[in-house]
Amino acid sequence: MSRSDDVLKVHRLAHTGGSAALLEWLAARLGGWTGVVRAGDPGAGGADRDQAGGAPEAAVRGAAELSARGVRSAVLHGDGSATLLFALDAGRALAAVLPLPHPADAPTLLADAAVPLALVLRAEEAERREERAAIAEARAREAVLRLLMSGQLSTAHQIAEALRPPLPDPMRIYVAECRTGRLAEVARLCREVTGGRAWVVRCPVYVRHLIILVPADAAAVSADHDPLAGSLTATAPDCTVGVSGELALGQAPTAYTQAFHALAVARGREERHARFGPGPELALAAHEAGADWAGALLAPLHAYEPRRPQDPGGQELRDTAHAWLNFGAHATRLLRVHRNTLAARVRLVETLLGLDLGRLGDQAALSLALRLTPGAGRGSGTAAPAAAPGLDAVLRDPRLTEWARAHLSRLSGPDAPAGARTTVRTWLEHDARLVPAAAALGVSVPGARKRLARIESLLERSLLQSPSVRYDLWLAHRAEELAE
Repeated sequence: MSRSDDVLKVHRLAHTGGSAALLEWLAARLGGWTGVVRAGDPGAGGADRDQAGGAPEAAVRGAAELSARGVRSAVLHGDGSATLLFALDAGRALAAVLPLPHPADAPTLLADAAVPLALVLRAEEAERREERAAIAEARAREAVLRLLMSGQLSTAHQIAEALRPPLPDPMRIYVAECRTGRLAEVARLCREVTGGRAWVVRCPVYVRHLIILVPADAAAVSADHDPLAGSLTATAPDCTVGVSGELALGQAPTAYTQAFHALAVARGREERHARFGPGPELALAAHEAGADWAGALLAPLHAYEPRRPQDPGGQELRDTAHAWLNFGAHATRLLRVHRNTLAARVRLVETLLGLDLGRLGDQAALSLALRLTPGAGRGSGTAAPAAAPGLDAVLRDPRLTEWARAHLSRLSGPDAPAGARTTVRTWLEHDARLVPAAAALGVSVPGARKRLARIESLLERSLLQSPSVRYDLWLAHRAEELAE
């Protein structure tokens, strides 16, 4: 093979296969070991080694000699082998340990390979830095999202200042669902359609979801027209979008839940996008009647002080409870904890509050209490009201009765499928577990799932995926029972 052929091969490999492919070809071409070593590297080969295995001691010693003498190339002879070294940059050297006699053209080939190898190493380092920066930004955005969901707006704004664009207030939240390979394209389109004003973060729980905060004035949105959602579904055929109502940034948890419910509706629509259908809000209806009850229920959690500094405090347990109620086992992705840690924290919350969180009724009670005390009393340790009412007393309030009847009215309306009330009631009585509910209804599990999917479209709320409206449905049924 001529020198020109070798040079062409070197440049082609550097361009198409990178440093690893180039070093592998050099080793095969010369019949020995080749690699990149740095002065002072241990025998393991260092971070720049692009082939499996450690660097030979002769190559490491040669790199140190090259650096100490300040020369650009060197040859070291040992027992039956020669080490050829050519300086690259940043204290690195291209080294080849070859058996004697080595090919006559080895020095020329290595010298020709040194320049393209140095260039491709720089390009690979730049790519790794860019990847690390992208990961750091994604994690920072995820941290901002978690802060927003836990009501810590000030800290969220401080972190978001280093990112672009600023957090919108007021805003709408969009939840876009598509294949993971399309997420980057959908994120780019969001920024393009909104003129760079969309604040985009990948959902830490559902890998196929993007969460997008859009300024309320970014586009004219109506019940029948949404430019951003329409553009996303038109451009990405597998994309489905749910849109919240217009809310203040401090209401980000509510906006996310609304968008998630709208997403469940959008899956069944031809246009594949939907806006959250307004309806009676439980937290608004129950606030006055339930504030004292919620404070009393959560007082042990707010006052809790861990025994050890590394154990979770009341704030962390509250966030854990909120994440677990919304996402179940998937909360590990949001909280970035092991599943055993999540289970231990949930058990501790049960113990502190005297609840059985295996029961849907206790889950619903805790969900309502958390919504009625957004941040109130966190870590304050203040005493609960001595005469706080029980949950049934709260649900007997006429405002809750009115809310419950409005909330359940669609289940018996003219558009409701046959047996909708019975299906939902049976599902709730079995703690929203599909298998026992299907058995009680006398249908197959897929049949029960299809029934609930039709009811999702009727209610315009998510039932089968969390965040689910199951807690509100349980509370509504209980309030209706008490009224009757």
